[in-house]
Amino acid sequence: MERDMGVAAPATCDVVVIGGGQAGLATGYFLRRSGLSFVILDAEPGPGGAWRHTWPSLRLFSPAQWSSLPGWPMPSTGDAYPSRDEVIAYLAAYEGRYALPVHRSTSVSQVCAERDGLVVHTGGGAWKARAVVSATGTWSAPDVPTYPGQAIFGGQQVHSARYAGPEAFAGKRVLVVGGGNSGAQILAEVSLVAHATWVTPREPIFLPDDVDGRVLFERATARWQAQEGTGPQGPPPGGLGDIVMIPPVKAARERGVLRAVRPFSRFTATGVMWPDGAEEVIDAVIWCTGFDPALGHLTPLGVLTADGRVAVSGTRSLVEPRLWLVGYGEWTGFASATLVGVMRSARQTAREIESVLAVPPA
Repeated sequence: MERDMGVAAPATCDVVVIGGGQAGLATGYFLRRSGLSFVILDAEPGPGGAWRHTWPSLRLFSPAQWSSLPGWPMPSTGDAYPSRDEVIAYLAAYEGRYALPVHRSTSVSQVCAERDGLVVHTGGGAWKARAVVSATGTWSAPDVPTYPGQAIFGGQQVHSARYAGPEAFAGKRVLVVGGGNSGAQILAEVSLVAHATWVTPREPIFLPDDVDGRVLFERATARWQAQEGTGPQGPPPGGLGDIVMIPPVKAARERGVLRAVRPFSRFTATGVMWPDGAEEVIDAVIWCTGFDPALGHLTPLGVLTADGRVAVSGTRSLVEPRLWLVGYGEWTGFASATLVGVMRSARQTAREIESVLAVPPA
């Protein structure tokens, strides 16, 4: 068949990594050592990945040395817990330090399969590769629960993915929904300017004041090792969702606002109804309810399961063996959605791709 002369031929390389956030950069670090040709396609106009979209006051809940990508520790800062801007600066410097080939403002629309490779389509053209790593994370796919009456609620609803700070909620009656660290941090600052109620599905678990994210990671590691049969039985309770008492959260506790109630039963036109039948007027709801994997670009490959994920062995797709996924959470590697935790699955992925591509096609 003759090529359509109006369509440019795809650029080619061994590996295309989709996403230039922490997972894409970590994967690029190991691919750079493999000798394979690769590019990192990133939709953002600048470095930082999803961190560019977090709220300005967000802080990590682990010290810098426990929040680093492979090869180069995050520089220590004056504060115990790095800020959002410090994380973005670190990711930008990391990208430059290792001269990673990131193509900016390059949004991937779809990935299609051909006999001799995968074609990655973008708004500015296409790339053809022998292997593709999807590392788009979850930030662009916020998860908002469905409640009865939600469509008639006349107040504001915003997910933490679009939360830009407390100023827009000054003087309002606000529900902060979600029992993780993002919910606790947003409640802490919104409660300074608004009447805020914290809604969680169960009573939140607070870590002791002198414990931070290092312990969460150690606990999660112990749980993972027990599941794998490589560690002691009966790992310590807790996990990456336990709440770290960083200074703003401690301050909220001292003000007496760090108290949670169980979920409401439905929305009304002007607010919510609680399980006991009481109605309350609410101006806004901030959903701190997590994210789904952002995998719409993989739809043409037929790899998505009913729950919106991809069946994998390790990080490699079972349906499309030229596709790997890094950084989406536990199903793509232990703690792979964290800065420090993504190293293991990124290294495994790069090594596996190098091994697979070294075998000549049949």
